[in-house]
Amino acid sequence: MSTTYRAMSVIRPGVLEITEKNVPVPGANEVLIAVEACGICGADIGDIEGTGVQPGRVPGHEVVGRIAALGHGVSPRWKLGQRVGAGRLGGHCNECDQCRQGRFQLCRNQDFMGATRDGGYAEMMLVKDTGLVSVPDDLQAEEAAPILCAGIATFNALKKSGAQAGDTMAVLGIGGLGHMALQYARHMGFRVVAVGRGADIAEEALALGAHIYIDTDAEDAASRLIGLGGAQAIISTLSGTEALAKLLQGLAPQGRVILLGAGRDPLPVSTGHLVGGQRSILGSLTGTPYESEKTLDFSVMAGIRPRIQTLPLAQANEAYGKMKSGDVKFRMVLTMRHA
Repeated sequence: MSTTYRAMSVIRPGVLEITEKNVPVPGANEVLIAVEACGICGADIGDIEGTGVQPGRVPGHEVVGRIAALGHGVSPRWKLGQRVGAGRLGGHCNECDQCRQGRFQLCRNQDFMGATRDGGYAEMMLVKDTGLVSVPDDLQAEEAAPILCAGIATFNALKKSGAQAGDTMAVLGIGGLGHMALQYARHMGFRVVAVGRGADIAEEALALGAHIYIDTDAEDAASRLIGLGGAQAIISTLSGTEALAKLLQGLAPQGRVILLGAGRDPLPVSTGHLVGGQRSILGSLTGTPYESEKTLDFSVMAGIRPRIQTLPLAQANEAYGKMKSGDVKFRMVLTMRHA
């Protein structure tokens, strides 16, 4: 194995540059991953352009590769050469109150890959063994990578929705997250309603699994949902709140909104609408490594795959620009094999 590896580092906010780093030795309970693919996520914008970004930080948190080295104390579950992945959450501590209650995704002491710890825009990456995900051989690395973020986020949100097979499930925002939500929702047996802007996405939304497409530029989406009997659940993938605020009137009694898009804008909501219909709003944060493995397995079983475009590591700036501008359907993935 080479003593150095290449990585795309943030040299200053908003600027990625190829750098050469020394291959690290994994510490206690850490493994070294030889990265094969890393997805590019909207959350990377904050990691790359945020005011608090650390110079030299390597972004990326949708990572698939193989274990190249093991540190002391790593669980015997993990072996050299094993195919693994890592998502946004960098591995729980097993000690805090949240971990003691089994809520590992809410661990107070874990890193965020690509933000507080170097991520996967690189040929090598260190990760704690509690953050590792086993990746099935049935999935190509480029396919599996986005499932470790967009996939697990939407899969878990649908499970938390309280809706049952046959209920109406609305998905707001048909992008990197939404295109996965449509596929999962269809295979879970919901009546799937895609809600987006413009007619140009309608055909793809239907092909991805939606039974109905609502164009908010052409009609009142909430009224349309009411005409369908109301949505038992709404999965919102948008970070903005304006579209969701309008759509809330289409939520059925005892329906639930699951928020995936994390933004700073407040969500205006009628408390009377919530109380009067026993409606609720819930935030959902990715999932545990075990839940990620279930998502991967379900994706294999149901034939669900992200729609991706790939570029080599050296073209990370171009790939990042495409994601940020929305000039991609539906996820960008960096590959290391041609870097």
